[in-house]
Amino acid sequence: MDLDIRETWDSFRTRTKAVLIIWTVLNFGLLLILLFGAKAPILGSLIFFLIWEVLVIGYYVYRYKFREHHRGGEWVDAILFAVIAATVIRSMFIELYQIPTSSMEKSLMVGDFLFVNKVSYGTRLTMTPLCFPFAHHTMPVTGTKAYSEAIKFPYFRLPGFGKIKNGDVVVFNWPDEREGRPVDKKENYIKRCVGIAGDTLSVINGVIHINGVAEDVPERRQFSYEVKTNGGDLGKKFYEEHEITDRETGSIQGTANLIHHMQLSDANYDAVKGNSRVISIDTLIHQRGQNDGMLFPYNQQHTWSRDFYGPLYIPKKGVTVKLDSTNFPIYERLIKVYEHHDDFQRRGNKYYMGEEEITEYTFEMDYYFMMGDNRHYSYDSRFWGFVPEDHVVGKAWFILWSIRNESSKERVRDPETGQMKMQESSKPSGIRWNRTFKRIR
Repeated sequence: MDLDIRETWDSFRTRTKAVLIIWTVLNFGLLLILLFGAKAPILGSLIFFLIWEVLVIGYYVYRYKFREHHRGGEWVDAILFAVIAATVIRSMFIELYQIPTSSMEKSLMVGDFLFVNKVSYGTRLTMTPLCFPFAHHTMPVTGTKAYSEAIKFPYFRLPGFGKIKNGDVVVFNWPDEREGRPVDKKENYIKRCVGIAGDTLSVINGVIHINGVAEDVPERRQFSYEVKTNGGDLGKKFYEEHEITDRETGSIQGTANLIHHMQLSDANYDAVKGNSRVISIDTLIHQRGQNDGMLFPYNQQHTWSRDFYGPLYIPKKGVTVKLDSTNFPIYERLIKVYEHHDDFQRRGNKYYMGEEEITEYTFEMDYYFMMGDNRHYSYDSRFWGFVPEDHVVGKAWFILWSIRNESSKERVRDPETGQMKMQESSKPSGIRWNRTFKRIR
C-alpha cells in the first residue's frame, strides 16, 4: 500500500512539475505588472496571485491524486478545467458576445454571436478580480451582484497589436451608466468608432466628417425612411429577401394608402424604391435644433441634431484646452467623472480645481466617439458623449453564428390595470448560415 502511494505521488510530481513552474512564472509576471505597471495595492495583488496559485495547484492535485478514487471524478475534472481555462481566455484573449439590439444593423444583426479580440488594442487587466465565473455583473438566477469590490485594481492595459482606428467596430463598457458599478462591470455596448482622439467630428446632413473629410461610408449603414405604398404591403418574402427587420406600418387617413417607417441600407433603399407598390420614399432627416435636450451635451447653446452634429473636438491624452463657456458642458463629466477630479467646478465665468482657479485643462486619457451603423436607431455618443480609453474592451473580430428571430405583436390584457396593450415578442426561426464565420468590417 505504501508503495502504491509513493508511485502515485511520483507520477503526480512528474506530470505536473513543468506545467506548474510555467504557470507560476506567468502568474508571478502578472503580479509584477500589477505592482509596478498598474501601481496596484500590494496586499490585493498578493491575494490575487495566491488565489490563482491555489486554484491551479489545487486542480492538479485533485486531477492526479483524487480523481480516480470516486465516481464522477472525470466530470468534476472536466468542469474544473473548463472553468479555469475559460476564465483565463475570457479575461485575457477573446470573449463571446451576443448582439441584443438593432443599433448596428445591417453590419451586425440581432441574434449575431461574435468573438471580441481583447488583444488587438492590448488586454485590459481586470479591475474587479473577485467575480463569479461566466457572469458579467449580475447573477443569472438570483439577480444579485456577481462580483465583489473587496479588491480593486487601477486601469492598466498591456501592449497590443495596434490602436483603435476610424471605422473599427469596438466593444466597450457604457461610460454613462449610472448604476455605480466598477468600469469593467458596466454594461457592454458595441458601436463603430467614427472619431478617435485628436479628431474634430461633424455630422452634416447625416454624413460624418472627420477633420473636414467625409467618412468612408460603412457598406451596410442604415437611415430611417418614410415609405408610402398604394394600399398594399411589400410582403413578408420581400422583407426576408432584403433582411428589412425594422419597420412600422400605419394607414393614411382618408386614403387607401399605407405609410411605413423603415430602417434601410443604401442597397435596401434601391430595392424598396424600385418596388411597384411604392409611391414615394423620403429620408427622415433631423434638422438643427431638433434634439429636445436629448443630445450630448444637453444644453440650448449647442443646437445640434442627430444629422447635424458638431463640430466637436475629441480629447487626446496630453492635449491642453482653454476652458470657456462653450466647452465646459462638453468636458465637465470627462474631467469630474472619467478623470476623477470631482472638485472641478465652475463659479460664474471662472473655473476651479478645488480652491485653485484654472484657465485650461490637460487631458489624461484618449477618448473616442462611437456611433451605430443604424444611424437613426442607435443610442450612441451623440446622446451620451465620449468613450474613455479605460472603458474599451476589445475589437469585434468575427461572427461565430447568427440566429434569426421572428417578431410578432399581439393584444394582451395588463394584469395590473386591466387595460389592453400591444405586446411584442420574438422567437428563434432559424440560423443565418450566410453570416457564420463572417469577419466583421
